[in-house]
Amino acid sequence: MSSYLEAYGASEEHRSQKVRTIRNITLGLVAALILGLILFFVFRNFSQEQQVKKFVKLLQARDYAGAYALWGCSETHPCPEYSFAKFQEDWGPKSAHADESTAHIALTQACGSGVVVRLDYKGSEEAVPLFVERSTDVISFAPWAECPGTRHWHVGEFFRSLFGKS
Repeated sequence: MSSYLEAYGASEEHRSQKVRTIRNITLGLVAALILGLILFFVFRNFSQEQQVKKFVKLLQARDYAGAYALWGCSETHPCPEYSFAKFQEDWGPKSAHADESTAHIALTQACGSGVVVRLDYKGSEEAVPLFVERSTDVISFAPWAECPGTRHWHVGEFFRSLFGKS
């Protein structure tokens, strides 16, 4: 009889251990899923944001030819609709956006085959929406301030505001 009493409750302990293991695995998977979704929304446009940051840095360094090249154009092979002279008017030292040190990325939004990246300037009401093609990372002006026809949740902007990135 002592063997029966010694084993009494062992199956219940084994069952509760299985329940704890399943619960911990489930909680771990849910946490990993939530973290994965957050990282996806924050970093899905990372490459395009870096391209715009590179563009701004080239403008700050007064390397207008290098910045023009990010538009898929060069001085020797200018874009038919956007000549280097027009680029200088828009982004050169005499343009409204000559002080690129005040520029910061305010919004990124996936839109079709690319990303809308909005540049805001401190002390200026005018924002500049840029469009970066995902496949080539070529920059152009966006025809809209935000992607049309979609809900604008601004999840990435919300998380950036939580961690102080602007």
